[in-house]
Amino acid sequence: MTESTYLWLWNVGLAVLIAIIGFWAREKVTELHRIGILLNKTREEVARENVTQAEIDKLMEHIDARFNKLEGKIDLLIQGKVSAQRQRKTA
Repeated sequence: MTESTYLWLWNVGLAVLIAIIGFWAREKVTELHRIGILLNKTREEVARENVTQAEIDKLMEHIDARFNKLEGKIDLLIQGKVSAQRQRKTA
């Protein structure tokens, strides 16, 4: 073989190697883009399913208000029984 044949084979070999590396790099970039899209979708789903601190605060205020109302009714009930017992003792 002549020197030009070796050079031609060397150039073909390098071209094939560069093509393989380019194909591999393109596949990795495509996969990275796909994973980025999936990550964004996952973030959206997590944000949709989870409760924010403002929602928790609103629910806690509502529950506290209901318990306060219930506590007031229990206090009135206890006071009514206490006053009824006092009336029986005095009578």
